[in-house]
Amino acid sequence: MKVLLIHSYHAPAGGADKVYLNTGELLDKLGHKVIYFSFKNNENINSLNEKYFLDKPSKFQSVINFFYNKKAAIKIENLICEEKPDIAHLHSFWGGLTPSILIVLRKYKIPIVHTVHDYNLICPVTTSKDHKGNICEACKGKYFYKGALKRCFKGSFSKSLTVSASLFFRRKFFDPVRLIDGWIFVSWFTYYKHLQFMPNLINSDVINLYNFNPNPLLKSNNKSERKYFLYFGRLSHEKGLVTLIYAFSRIRDVKLIIAGSGPQEIYLKDKVKKLGCDNIEFVGFKSGGELNSIISNASFNIVPSEWWENNPLSIIEAYSMGIPVIGANVGGIPEIIVEGETGFLFEMKNVEELLTVIIKANSLPADDYNSMSNNTIEFASQNFNKEHYINSLVGYYEKHVKKNKN
Repeated sequence: MKVLLIHSYHAPAGGADKVYLNTGELLDKLGHKVIYFSFKNNENINSLNEKYFLDKPSKFQSVINFFYNKKAAIKIENLICEEKPDIAHLHSFWGGLTPSILIVLRKYKIPIVHTVHDYNLICPVTTSKDHKGNICEACKGKYFYKGALKRCFKGSFSKSLTVSASLFFRRKFFDPVRLIDGWIFVSWFTYYKHLQFMPNLINSDVINLYNFNPNPLLKSNNKSERKYFLYFGRLSHEKGLVTLIYAFSRIRDVKLIIAGSGPQEIYLKDKVKKLGCDNIEFVGFKSGGELNSIISNASFNIVPSEWWENNPLSIIEAYSMGIPVIGANVGGIPEIIVEGETGFLFEMKNVEELLTVIIKANSLPADDYNSMSNNTIEFASQNFNKEHYINSLVGYYEKHVKKNKN
């Protein structure tokens, strides 16, 4: 089968990027031909299809292309004519490659499935948070002008107006439910939230398919030493890192390592310095074996998110190495943390409750900790298994290819 994988970024920077690339790698190992379509970028990994990738637009072009990217439509049509894919699998594309590519895919009668990684179809800023950092549902999936009035995008009216108008444009003239054949949601929470604001989704072909970890699972874990608590991922406001830092400023004898980079990095380091927290260490962006080593030596991974987190790869990667997780009780996180068995939940933004949970986790007897650790491995083997993921995905592809031929 020839599979066209589409995503706006061809490098393993964030969770959605990794899922897109890992999916391509698994498909390739199964003998399917994978064709990639994305933007050119200095951080990109090599791709045989790079001649079809789009150049980064200028600042002026970016505003226009945010609505409808004509060059993307031309490029993907050239690619289709040469490669003749059997199916297109779209990841994140709305604000870059835009719905222009959907029209071309429909023109050539290529079935389209879409993995939903965020809230781009129901919220102008994709995270469903206003510029003050509060979860917001004011637009209710249709009153997108409210995103501009509330200045939800970086506190700027003009920028908020652009993203709000873009979402209205997409929903009005490129109805995603009509143009997309199959929908893959990586958490039930995200599906029901979309269904709440896109009720016509009820008649679509929808599956829930959790993300997966491409690395081998541990068989069991009996750690004799628990060295530190860990956060790894993007350093940005919606990740709840200020709440995390305040909690660890209250327990100076417990170490926290923060691995990652992002727009809040300088602010967070300054916050730690002002609080005098010698127990908090920033180690920068890590990947591959270096990141795996940091994760495997942690006691608990902490996911303090303050938005509707979808299906965090950081939880999946931690479980696969036998590391329990402390997570905010928000979005899709409580779907994959079994309280007291694979980790602990706490109320989002609640420093006191997070502090209590950290102290509880740190004082777990060795036998209880090892039991919890082994529970995470079992949970990962049942829910984040790469063989289950790829078999389910390929079956879904085949269903839509067959339906399209009929």
